[in-house]
Amino acid sequence: MARRTLIAGNWKMNGLGADGVALAKDVAAGAPAGVELLVCPPATLVARIAAAVAGSAVAVGGQDCHGKASGAHTGDISAEMLADAGAHYVILGHSERRTDHGETDAAVRAKTEAAWRAGLNAIVCIGETLAERDAGRTLSVLEAQLTGSVPSDASADRLVIAYEPVWAIGTGKTPTLDEVDAAHRHIRAVLGRLVSGADAVRILYGGSMKPSNAAELLAIADVDGGLIGGASLKAADFLAIAAAARS
Repeated sequence: MARRTLIAGNWKMNGLGADGVALAKDVAAGAPAGVELLVCPPATLVARIAAAVAGSAVAVGGQDCHGKASGAHTGDISAEMLADAGAHYVILGHSERRTDHGETDAAVRAKTEAAWRAGLNAIVCIGETLAERDAGRTLSVLEAQLTGSVPSDASADRLVIAYEPVWAIGTGKTPTLDEVDAAHRHIRAVLGRLVSGADAVRILYGGSMKPSNAAELLAIADVDGGLIGGASLKAADFLAIAAAARS
């Protein structure tokens, strides 16, 4: 089944107003045809970035949301607030959230349900640590995280999975192409038991994807795009990755 490539930029905790708007406009100006581009700025910039790229081929997303629509949750942001600000996607369960904030699979599942309640597409992140990889547990960890994080009523039109080996994020290290292929094929097989129309679910690779390795990673059959961290902060690098998806 043909799946449209998605190149998603996770800006993490980077960007102030003027620089963020300039970066988003540069991405929109250079967006190649045939590839879906997404930028996920900090929550403070979602509305401004959405306005800056309105009418372009670039979508906007958030980096996290709360499971509730409103309430006494100081410092949190709801999926409805993201949607109101102009977001169409939200990243959930990123390894930095799981590690730094103790997010469990159950919490990620609740947030995914909240994203769908607000009409957002959920990008659910999964991935193994170096210790888990060295212990030969990569595939079992991915299966457990998928099973725990993806709601039982999931459908392909609102779900994206991002495989991000934790040990590769921001380190410049990547698994071998065979390891990436094995992980993505396993994720696809597990999704087949969890999601109606699983062949249509896009699976992104995240973990030090950059212009120099994007083409070979994106050529793997079940790699449907990338979740890009550091390289998404430079329009030239981000656009080069997107261009590699077309080659």
